[in-house]
Amino acid sequence: MPNILKRRDFLGMMSGALAGTAMLGSESNALSGEPMPADITIAGAKSTSDELDFVSALSAAEAIRRKRVSSVELTQHTFDRIERYNPQLNAFVYQLREDALVRAQKADQALTQGENSGPFHGVPIHVKECFGVAGHPCTWGFESLRDSKAAQNSEAVERLLRAGAILISATNVPVNLSDWQTYNPIYGTTNNPWDVKRTPGGSSGGSAAALAAGLGYLSIGSDIGGSIRIPAHFCGVYGHKPTLDLVSTQGMSPGGNYGTPGFSTLLAVAGPMARTPSDLLAAMKVLGGPVAWDKKAWIWGMPAPRATTLKDFRIGYVIDDPIAPPTPEVKARLEYVIRTLEGAGAKLKSGWPAEFNPAALLDTYRFHLYAFLFSISPPEQQHAQRVKFASSQDPDARGALSSFADWQQQNFRRLAFRAQWQSHFEQVDVFLSPVGFSAAFPHDHTEPQEQRTIATSAGPRRYLDLFNWIAPATLTGCPATVAPIGRTDRGLPVGIQIMGPYWEDATPITFAELLSREIGGFTVPPGFEGAS
Repeated sequence: MPNILKRRDFLGMMSGALAGTAMLGSESNALSGEPMPADITIAGAKSTSDELDFVSALSAAEAIRRKRVSSVELTQHTFDRIERYNPQLNAFVYQLREDALVRAQKADQALTQGENSGPFHGVPIHVKECFGVAGHPCTWGFESLRDSKAAQNSEAVERLLRAGAILISATNVPVNLSDWQTYNPIYGTTNNPWDVKRTPGGSSGGSAAALAAGLGYLSIGSDIGGSIRIPAHFCGVYGHKPTLDLVSTQGMSPGGNYGTPGFSTLLAVAGPMARTPSDLLAAMKVLGGPVAWDKKAWIWGMPAPRATTLKDFRIGYVIDDPIAPPTPEVKARLEYVIRTLEGAGAKLKSGWPAEFNPAALLDTYRFHLYAFLFSISPPEQQHAQRVKFASSQDPDARGALSSFADWQQQNFRRLAFRAQWQSHFEQVDVFLSPVGFSAAFPHDHTEPQEQRTIATSAGPRRYLDLFNWIAPATLTGCPATVAPIGRTDRGLPVGIQIMGPYWEDATPITFAELLSREIGGFTVPPGFEGAS
């Protein structure tokens, strides 16, 4: 058998009616920055806190501002829900009860004095465990980092706290964020709330599962190989992979090392996950922009969306391709979206950009992915890795062993693909595609990952084909939003990927909002809608 490289070797060296009502009515105002009423009620709810279990983060903030509920009440209620539901999900790795309740009390006191910290004032949120939180573990699932403690908050965490958010917990990850499943030897396996025998995706699977189950109102994930997008697709929530380097990744590192300001991976990003597009947009306005030392030179402002109605959007799309044909169940939901857009009078254009070669892009993407992953492996491991890679028949080893000249040639190709897509975005405003070829699959912890297959109605599929639909947005650095578009016959969520122009993150997020008005958005998984 060929010596195939393990991916981990490289890496190791939020009821449907509720969501729909919120989106169709008041929540859509969030995109224009108007106040958002929080007057949604849930049948059988025992308290105001119960009524707010699945509303948006912005609606929760508005309810706190209007004193329909206090931040302390909502935060304690969220912890109560976590205690009730997390045992079946294992979405959280640690909780910040004492600190969160103190912060919530201060948030309530601030409101009595007329002070409001920002759009998420008093709202309970969580972050992926890969983001440093001062004094708390940042293991990335590594057993060797079990006792690690971050010295300071990551930049993303700090910005959310300054915007008034109440950080309640960190969510589970796979080892070194290196899987489309979420499990590790320290914290165990996270389950999908739609079917606990299936994965929630990875590597931001803990965040996606928690949001879908109504355990918190917003989360921050990371994405280099679909780690925000695949979990959003599998769990039926919204996720946004921002434009490359728009959101700082400082403090997102194993052990919580704050890292070097200005450092870019050329691929990896940090971004928001939520139950509504309006929350994604609000979060991007908080998270985006330069870090302190760059603010002397430039100020970031999010460009307005290219259109504000579906009929005014120019939409490119590919919903099937030999690179990773979607299963019939997934393709049926994608085709439904296209028919809906046609009925709404949208301008549609089928096909890839002119002269675009998906296979060539995948080749360049994998080269850069593994070159980067090898470059950050511990120095003491690199010699052994070089020996192993040299004897491997896996073409991805090229990136790990490349000279700078070879890497630079591949970087020219990366930039050429970005230019090709930017040219295409002169003809279309968004580009639609699958997120992954299948819906959530059963847990599979066999190794090596490269030899795994995913059972589908169309037969077994290569595990690593999950790279294929997420690669264009990653390699080009373009923003991409995932929106839920319904469920399969088995009741599993399906998402659609909405790729947008470089730096224009509001465009795909706004499209996701408009699409939700036509087909609906987030729905509550069975068993999680009851009052606590």
